[in-house]
Amino acid sequence: MAKVTNKGRKKSARRNIDKGQVHVNASFNNTLITLTDENGNALGQSSAGALGYKGSKKSTPFAASQAADVVAKIAVDNGIKKVEVFIKGAGAGRESVIRSFATAGIEVTLIQDVSPIPHNGCRPPKRRRV
Repeated sequence: MAKVTNKGRKKSARRNIDKGQVHVNASFNNTLITLTDENGNALGQSSAGALGYKGSKKSTPFAASQAADVVAKIAVDNGIKKVEVFIKGAGAGRESVIRSFATAGIEVTLIQDVSPIPHNGCRPPKRRRV
């Protein structure tokens, strides 16, 4: 029986992109990292859970930096030298992701916080009558 190597997935061609974007979703339970080109087309992604961390270990800065190392390797393979980082959420892996990209030799040109901020919040519950 023939052995299937890539399970039906087509290997993406190596592109030569000099600038990209990194979108980080740092929640209290996990850290999701997506690498895109300037148009927003995804080139690669990783998360702390995808690396095998489970439970409370997923939310640590170490797990976030390990996931960022995986995405940084994808960025280097695609020829990306500069990235803009967009961070959403208030999790523990916010700073460690940026540090991992800097140590991988990728220049971080922009750090922007795109966390959703409520303008007026939810409607409060009606007044309690005793």
